[in-house]
Amino acid sequence: MELRHLRYFIAVAEELHFGRAAQQLGISQPPLSQQIQALEQELGARLFERTNRRVELSEAGRLFLEEARQVLAQVEKAADVARRAQLGELGEMKIGFTSSAPFTSRIPQAIRAFRQRYPSVHLNLKEMSSREVVEAVFDESIEIGLMRPMPLPEGIACTELFREPLVAVLNASHPLAIGSEQGVHMQALAHEPFVFFPRSYGSGLHAQLLSLARQAGFSPHFAQEAGEAMTIIGLVSAGLGVSVLPASFQRMRIEGVVYRTLLDEEAMTAVWLVRREAPGSAMANAFIALLAGLEQPEGAG
Repeated sequence: MELRHLRYFIAVAEELHFGRAAQQLGISQPPLSQQIQALEQELGARLFERTNRRVELSEAGRLFLEEARQVLAQVEKAADVARRAQLGELGEMKIGFTSSAPFTSRIPQAIRAFRQRYPSVHLNLKEMSSREVVEAVFDESIEIGLMRPMPLPEGIACTELFREPLVAVLNASHPLAIGSEQGVHMQALAHEPFVFFPRSYGSGLHAQLLSLARQAGFSPHFAQEAGEAMTIIGLVSAGLGVSVLPASFQRMRIEGVVYRTLLDEEAMTAVWLVRREAPGSAMANAFIALLAGLEQPEGAG
């Protein structure tokens, strides 16, 4: 039995006239009659009651019609699923992101726009450190990564989405917080205890902080470590030290904390989009296109 047999049968069942059904199908009547007879022989059941004046469905034909319609509907659904998957309109896309990525308006905007445009695609979002993002893209457990800059292995391509300033995170009662609304230099933090991500966490910001401190002529003293930026800001509020974070964290208004732009020339950080160098899926390409088409976030350089 072939799908065309079902289509022929449904056409005759709906028209109850071999001539009109043949015209609808774009074939001549004799081959149509032969195909229906062949179908009946294969099924071992008479599907139509034929007389010289009319064609009617038999009881077997009436029951078979319902099943045949369901089969063709399922075939059409399967074909539509394949087409939409090829266009990136169905399926699942796994995205890894650093904890600071959602605080830039551009990325949530892209996620929202993607969900509206492709509601049948499930976005599986995973929070990771920058190092974990690189590892996950490399072993293909995620398709797209959003991270802070750090060295990448061969085979991983990156696109800089935007840059933004780094800011000093200070307790509101700290002497440096007074009269420094225009910003501070890194050297002013030389003798301060730092609250920051542990080196083992794999944050791309850790190496940058060390580089900025080295250029300012000191090596930072890490008094307290935390794996979450919100925890770091909370510990600064508690008076345990100072920190340096991307400017987008200024959106987190926590009592007892102020943010001051770092005035050092290289006190900038970026957000990278990383993926395998091999061609990506249509879903990934669509998401990247949305990110590329959005405006820079406020405060980004």
